[in-house]
Amino acid sequence: AGVPSPGMVLCASNADHTAVEFVIPPEGAKIGERVEFEGLKGDAVPENKLAKKKMLEKLAPDLKTDADGVVVWKGIKSVTSAGACVASKGMKD
Repeated sequence: AGVPSPGMVLCASNADHTAVEFVIPPEGAKIGERVEFEGLKGDAVPENKLAKKKMLEKLAPDLKTDADGVVVWKGIKSVTSAGACVASKGMKD
């Protein structure tokens, strides 16, 4: 109570949201490490701007999983220092 946290839980779901899986980082990823998308670099957006501009709501529709269950944004793979983030049970497309 009273301790704000900017952390998030990301999940993958099927089109009608009847199946949901956690997105998990690869083994060896560091706790608290940023998830980026291949070839895209930039500074983190401050939490107040993220909420005020409703950035997550604008980006979320383009977050998907590919044929291998890897999280992608507009087809660009998610990455950490240890590899890609995936749906925990391999949910595809």
